Amino acid sequence: MGLIVAQDRYGAKRHVRTGLASRQALVAYIFLMPALIYFTVFFFYPILVELWTSMQSTTDFVGLANYVQALQDQRVLESFKVTLIFAVCVTTFNVLIGLGLALLLDRPIKGRTIFRALFLVPYMTSMVIVGLMWRNILDPMVGIFNRILLAVGLPTQDWLTNYHMALPVIIGVTIWQGVGYTMVLFLAGLQGIPTEFYEAARVDGAGPWARFRYITLPLLAQTTLFVVIISAIGSLQAFAQAFIITQGGPADATRFFIFHVYNTAFNENNLGYASALTFLMFIVILVLTFFQLRVSKQAVEY
Repeated sequence: MGLIVAQDRYGAKRHVRTGLASRQALVAYIFLMPALIYFTVFFFYPILVELWTSMQSTTDFVGLANYVQALQDQRVLESFKVTLIFAVCVTTFNVLIGLGLALLLDRPIKGRTIFRALFLVPYMTSMVIVGLMWRNILDPMVGIFNRILLAVGLPTQDWLTNYHMALPVIIGVTIWQGVGYTMVLFLAGLQGIPTEFYEAARVDGAGPWARFRYITLPLLAQTTLFVVIISAIGSLQAFAQAFIITQGGPADATRFFIFHVYNTAFNENNLGYASALTFLMFIVILVLTFFQLRVSKQAVEY
């Protein structure tokens, strides 16, 4: 065994670690050392450097002034508002459409494997490629969408230059790319539900809606929570869509928070202020992660 039980001079029992257990612990730490070094050098140290940078201006230490300015900066608040709308819409439709596709493709229909693969292909494609593809498709002059509208006698649309249309288009492109991954997660959750539950419900006379409401939805609660959290976190960090497709326009309609941070850091050369903005978003994501950990403790068992 690794431990032996001994008694001290007062008769109290205590555990003494043997040499074998100590050597085993040392070996474990040696194997963990590369991972610890990696996270220290490429994760924890950069965070500390970024935190220090966020408390500086171009030349001087300013403390929390950058954070105070960020909370009062109207353009920062507007970019966060745009990002929040984007995240809520993408997350909601990702869950609804992904769950619908999973329910459909979980049934024994012909060619379901092919359909699953087709829906997953956009997710496996780089967002850079997806963005360039949709920018060309939606081009007001040579884009295929406007050519189709002209062919059927309908007016063309300024998909990416109309203030009220640009953000919904970006939302749609993002959902199109990510819904396949959401579908796969829900498929995994559906296939983990014991069929005995559905069979017992049918015997009791429960219809499709009742089975979905009282069996499927409750037992997919953990999967749904996971999908919501990862989709929300990913959406709050959206950057490539705005950078590639719209450049944050028109009139900041698609100026996401991270895109604003990028411009602040590299176009305005204000690294301190950009670092403060980054930490504010980090706090928001940290709160979401904490929420996930608290809620996930209420695990569904069957």
